[in-house]
Amino acid sequence: MAAAPHAHGTPQGTPHAHGTPQGTPQGTPRPQPCPEQRRAAHIVQLLTLYRPLLDAFVIDFFTEDLWAQLPAAWQPSLAGATPVQLAGLLGGRGDTGVPWPLSLLAFAAAARALALPRGCPRGSPRPPCQSHQLHPLLRRHVKPKKQHEIQRLSKLLLRLSRATGCQRVVDVGAGQGHLSRFLAFGLGMGVTAVESDARLVGLARRFDQELLRELGKTRGSQPCPLTPRAPQHLAGRLDPTAPWGEFLLPPEPPGAGPAARNPLGGPGGSEDGGLVLLTGLHACGDLGPALLCHFARSPAVAAVALVGCCYMKLSTTLQQQPGYPPGYPLSASVAALPGHQLSYRAREAACHALEEFEGRLLEGSAHLRAHCYRAALESLIRAADPAKRHLGLQPGRKAHGLSFPQYAQLGLPLAGLDPAEFQLDSGAVRAMLEQQHKVVAFCTLGQLLAPVVETLILLDRLLYLREQGFHCALVPLFNPRFSPRNLVLVASRTPLATVLDKDSEDEDVEEAESSQEEQSCHNPQ
Repeated sequence: MAAAPHAHGTPQGTPHAHGTPQGTPQGTPRPQPCPEQRRAAHIVQLLTLYRPLLDAFVIDFFTEDLWAQLPAAWQPSLAGATPVQLAGLLGGRGDTGVPWPLSLLAFAAAARALALPRGCPRGSPRPPCQSHQLHPLLRRHVKPKKQHEIQRLSKLLLRLSRATGCQRVVDVGAGQGHLSRFLAFGLGMGVTAVESDARLVGLARRFDQELLRELGKTRGSQPCPLTPRAPQHLAGRLDPTAPWGEFLLPPEPPGAGPAARNPLGGPGGSEDGGLVLLTGLHACGDLGPALLCHFARSPAVAAVALVGCCYMKLSTTLQQQPGYPPGYPLSASVAALPGHQLSYRAREAACHALEEFEGRLLEGSAHLRAHCYRAALESLIRAADPAKRHLGLQPGRKAHGLSFPQYAQLGLPLAGLDPAEFQLDSGAVRAMLEQQHKVVAFCTLGQLLAPVVETLILLDRLLYLREQGFHCALVPLFNPRFSPRNLVLVASRTPLATVLDKDSEDEDVEEAESSQEEQSCHNPQ
């Protein structure tokens, strides 16, 4: 597991809140905000100051003249900065050789200070390779990045299991069941896997049967550390308003089957009446808040470990459905902050991979030109048809390796336009492409704010649980180079000290194993 948590604490019984509680005698000192409340308030203040930058779409760089909207004092130094120097600004290194304006340095320093630490990336910046910590049968069908994630999250869930006495895990948004399979076969835990896509449920069951057949072949011939105990897979969507025992809606696609009701055998918990652990690995959009709501009101759930994803899909107070809580904000603390609202663009920015972008800057990667290409293409599209704005065009994963005319010939038909009607090598187009360095600089400023927005969303979730008296923490669990959404929210009805305190012996073993994997990745046999 990753290093020590950085946003946690034991609740004091009465939830923290801004302002004097109703009925408090006059003259009684107001309760002081906790560190997480103060950080959230400071983040909202920063985002309010730079709201135009936060809400700007880079594809509008030319159509809305975004460069001119930057502070005039920032423009000369940003325009003359190399990608490596921009990486230094992003990472807080002072040896970039650029006399950055003090106001820009203050902005960058504030953004870095307010974002939750994401852990120290270890080893090589290369993507992870096959994990030696997973049995070969459990690595089948699983990409190395996913192996890294399930191995580390499973360790955390095992510690939660030991601390709470729970032996059953409910994995919601289980997909193809990779995490559930490792928990069940690898750790011997009872697992109920819930997935909204009935097709993925069928695939997960098929993978389970494959593994069981392989275990049958090896039985008696050689010792095997795996347990022939498959997870239970259910197709259904989480209903955030339903009681715990009836918390599933019909699966997707429509007609795939009826809702699975009362999947754990009874309102008191698991099939044997015990408590359960609830987890979601990269729970998309409102799924994460729904899991937290179920934990908060369901005594059968002893603890939850949640990794969020796709924050732009979160519902807000302006778009929530009647009877459903908004995905953001959840907490009374954040909801009370003037200016706490986050636009779709801001929530989308929270999903950016800062470490990956910094790496591309340091390498001078050709991927950087894709931002300028898309902004120039948007300018051509809007000039031809102003109604065609922000179309979700995907000219291809390797579009950065093309010339702009080639890129546009792929992209324009996706917008319903004929490339033959455009001069793709005109002086106006060349003038836009010559501003690629400005587009990259503008993107860098947005990357500085991305972790700050994610921090606000995660603090809102933590404060929601803290206000109700739960023990909770935010922990950097994965290597952020490989898994940008690497902060896990852990919450329990009992203290978390034994779960979060990692002894040095385990740390040394894990470091040695990680180094071994890196070595084998660089020196394949």
